[in-house]
Amino acid sequence: MQFRGKKRLATIGGAVAAALALAACGSSPAATTPPAGGGGTTPAGTGTEAATGAAGATGSGTLNGSGSTFQLTFQQAAISSFQSATPGIRVNYSGVGSGTGRSNLAANTVQFAGSDSPIPSSEEANFHGKTVLYFPVLMGPIAMAYNLPNVSTLKLTPKLIAEIFQGKIKNWDDPAIKAENSGVTLPSTAITTAVRSDSSGTTQNFSLFLTEAAASDWTLGTNSTINWPSTARAASGNGGVASVIKSTPGAIGYVDFGDAKATGLDMAEVQNKDGHFVEPTTNGASVAGDGVTVMPNLTFHAVWATGADAYPITYQSWVLVYEKQGSANNANMLKSYLGYLLGPGQQLLPQLNYAPLPASIDGKAKAQLDKITG
Repeated sequence: MQFRGKKRLATIGGAVAAALALAACGSSPAATTPPAGGGGTTPAGTGTEAATGAAGATGSGTLNGSGSTFQLTFQQAAISSFQSATPGIRVNYSGVGSGTGRSNLAANTVQFAGSDSPIPSSEEANFHGKTVLYFPVLMGPIAMAYNLPNVSTLKLTPKLIAEIFQGKIKNWDDPAIKAENSGVTLPSTAITTAVRSDSSGTTQNFSLFLTEAAASDWTLGTNSTINWPSTARAASGNGGVASVIKSTPGAIGYVDFGDAKATGLDMAEVQNKDGHFVEPTTNGASVAGDGVTVMPNLTFHAVWATGADAYPITYQSWVLVYEKQGSANNANMLKSYLGYLLGPGQQLLPQLNYAPLPASIDGKAKAQLDKITG
């Protein structure tokens, strides 16, 4: 889990400083430039929010959060810049996985949880009827990272991915893989699948992709935990899965794009809904996010989206908070910090290998900040 944070944070000090400077200057036309090929998506966070985030919300004290390891690097960078500008509020975030983060929120041991998937029906009773608000904060690709020496290019269809992770395809020179990779010399190495051991939004989104894209081939369902074949190697957090892949010749796993890049892993091109093989990029995630249907509670998913350049295994991540807080001070602190994540904090995302929210979704998230009451 900390593998990602320690390695990547060493490279982002300049990004944090730049974001602080932009936030201090308020609205800037240069900050609204869309990412190339992003289907018109404009990075959020280009308004005139003060460094405290939501207008009129400040508060003082400590906010504790936990959950999604996908969010970990963004949370660390955002906390650093937010606290520099808002020294009266201290924020802590622990990347323990989406499931544990939701459990911690339900147990009232944190004020906010990071989650890459909505609360499953099996967990709803834990919240005792309290209203939980969903604040989307970022998007990004889930990479199919692999370790095959001398194989720098690999193409995978949803059907191949489903059969690999169910243990039906056992070796890299299987005829089905070779058929999609003409001209590539694939070794006879046994395939080792690297998967999450903890309750994970990454697993939820990866398995949802397979349910949507390979419905006739995928039999393990979609959930934050999956009953994987006994041959799978399980590890905690995205960083843990990346480490398994890095140290295991023949391994393949689903892992956050940023972790895969930080670990120096090769990543496969995955066939999308339009039939194109697309490598994981933040731009591909932005294209996937352009056409999503957003529910009234701001939940949605961006897997298996249409678009020639859309990357098909794109996740989204939320910060979850209770609508009704125990005090006005807690409500104000949450509004300040969430306002920062949805405002100036969005400018950090491309430099951290994440995709900013489409402006339409970011606007809806900002509009519901006033629902947080003390």
